[in-house]
Amino acid sequence: QVQIVESGGGLVQAGGSLRLSCVASGRTFSSYAMGWFRQAPGKDRDLVAAVTWSGRSTYYADSVKGRFTISRDNAKNMVYLQMNSLKPEDTAVYYCAADRRPYYTGSNYKLADFTSWGQGTQVTVSS
Repeated sequence: QVQIVESGGGLVQAGGSLRLSCVASGRTFSSYAMGWFRQAPGKDRDLVAAVTWSGRSTYYADSVKGRFTISRDNAKNMVYLQMNSLKPEDTAVYYCAADRRPYYTGSNYKLADFTSWGQGTQVTVSS
């Protein structure tokens, strides 16, 4: 079982930046891919970005490519999402989650593969 806590959300103007952080505990953190998802009211929870267990490979949704950067620090059990050039459509609750597949290095991430979740942090981008 993995305990996950996100932080760093808030209110920002369009064009601004935020950095989300996620700390995980309870399982060998460095063995699993981690992802950031987001869910806007009335919409599905979608994968925004993911990073493999080593940090060497990343995945981004098309909507955030070039603006968001995911990274991890295995020594600190931390995952980060740097969000730049934010747009009103980025407004959502952002969730950090841990993949269930140890040492997965592919890029085929599905919602069902992430079995440990944080409580979410609200990101609001005003126009």
